[in-house]
Amino acid sequence: MGISVVFSSFFAALGQMGDRRFRRVLLLGIALTLALLVAATAGLLALVQMLVTDEVGLPLIGQVTWLDDVLSVSSVLVMLVLSVFLMMPVASAITSMFLDTVADAVEAVHYPGLPSPMPVPFGDALRDTVNFLGVLVAANVLAIFLYVLFAPAALFIFWGLNGFLLGREYFTLAAIRRVGRARAKELRKTYSGTIWLAGALMAVPLSIPLLNLLIPIIGAATFTHIFHRLERQD
Repeated sequence: MGISVVFSSFFAALGQMGDRRFRRVLLLGIALTLALLVAATAGLLALVQMLVTDEVGLPLIGQVTWLDDVLSVSSVLVMLVLSVFLMMPVASAITSMFLDTVADAVEAVHYPGLPSPMPVPFGDALRDTVNFLGVLVAANVLAIFLYVLFAPAALFIFWGLNGFLLGREYFTLAAIRRVGRARAKELRKTYSGTIWLAGALMAVPLSIPLLNLLIPIIGAATFTHIFHRLERQD
């Protein structure tokens, strides 16, 4: 039953990808993600330039005037590498701020006649987004060490970790707007296997550049379907 709910929800979400409201959230998410990564890179460069002086004396070499340039270039390269791993977590967290738009579009087409969703205070939504971003980024940065230590299993670690995190967060966000936070946690515990499976399905394309930017939208739509279908059978 869980597998059928996951795949039927996923394909229903794919079928609505042409919705203009989906495109709007996608463009906003990409723009904000790029802006955040650029700001992080600029901040790292500024920190490097503050900590490194123009001239450094090294034994046997003497005065070195190019060390700050080397570290600045290295910092940019480090951020480019990290962005491969962080682009998706950051995009997912930012897109979660606009989940209501995606969920409203899904419900208007597939679940007409529903009452208006519970309003989520902006402060709560912002807090959830920041917490989600922090957990996603921290988990993916720490997982880089696991990818190196267990290289043959790196993809499975990536899928399992991000599948769990995406499923947990997106289902909760989709459910809160309809049944509140306490009931959302109850449903998440009851259907934890189905939710993790759906999250893993979202996580598989994360390793494919460009395609991974679509996953936050597809995920938000998929978990809106999953919530409604699980709530009906609960």
